[in-house]
Amino acid sequence: MDSQDVKEDLKHVLFTKEEIQEKIAELAAQVDKDYEDREVLLVGVLKGAVMVMADLSRALHAHYTMDWMAVSSYGSGTKSSGVVRILKDLDTDLHGRDVLIVEDIIDSGLTLSWLKSNLESRGANSVEICALLRKPASVKTEVPVKYVGWDIDPEFVVGYGLDFAEQYRNLDCIGTLAPHVYS
Repeated sequence: MDSQDVKEDLKHVLFTKEEIQEKIAELAAQVDKDYEDREVLLVGVLKGAVMVMADLSRALHAHYTMDWMAVSSYGSGTKSSGVVRILKDLDTDLHGRDVLIVEDIIDSGLTLSWLKSNLESRGANSVEICALLRKPASVKTEVPVKYVGWDIDPEFVVGYGLDFAEQYRNLDCIGTLAPHVYS
């Protein structure tokens, strides 16, 4: 789906399909350089990171293994409960592994901070983070992020894995959602 399919729902497009692919290629080149001659496990955080993980893994020039986690810090509402739950755990033993967490977006950093600590406690050799987007103005806890595509303003964004009510994930660009959609 492209932006013309949902043009009434978007305030504006932040990053086009082409800009996203260029940024993913840049991130992949840096990951390849930094992890040269190391076996790395890419850990995608479901569901939002599916697009980033797929495109990043295809842009890499070495063998990387992949696994997935699903975590939630939200109960039934829209505000964080403060408690992180693992909804789907890894199938891979992390002991002695170099791990790269792949995320679509970092908002408050609370869940990601917990996740990084959790994976480190499992005996990983290293745990780093790659995020396509980060909202610095929304950060409540500092999380060291090794690879960041773009820093953005604290607006509600959709597309390329990012959703609103499970919609817009398959949008090939990233845009800000028009207020009439969620108000």
